Amino acid sequence: MATFPAITASYGATKASAPILRRVQFGDGYEQRLRFGLNQNPKEWSLTWNNITEANADTIETFLNARADDGESFDWTPPDESTAYKWVCESWQKTIHYVGRATITATFRQVFEP
Repeated sequence: MATFPAITASYGATKASAPILRRVQFGDGYEQRLRFGLNQNPKEWSLTWNNITEANADTIETFLNARADDGESFDWTPPDESTAYKWVCESWQKTIHYVGRATITATFRQVFEP
């Protein structure tokens, strides 16, 4: 299992939650909600590494490209946690603002695997 490189994302990271619920609405206006599955509240992080060195940007991009090639998840510890979880990154973007400096934006989606 690969572990994301120890390059800290910039402040301003966004965590989103989308609990998985099944909803049944009855004709009389009542509604019932049911949790669906064991891991019903996956997280998604929108991350940015602002103005990092080209070497760090290349390290992140090489890591993400390798995960895109092998289709594997990776371990990463969110900024507000002390435990690493499994994640996939299906899209990222690299912007070069100055010589030797870059910005990377990525979205990490939590997955549940053995």
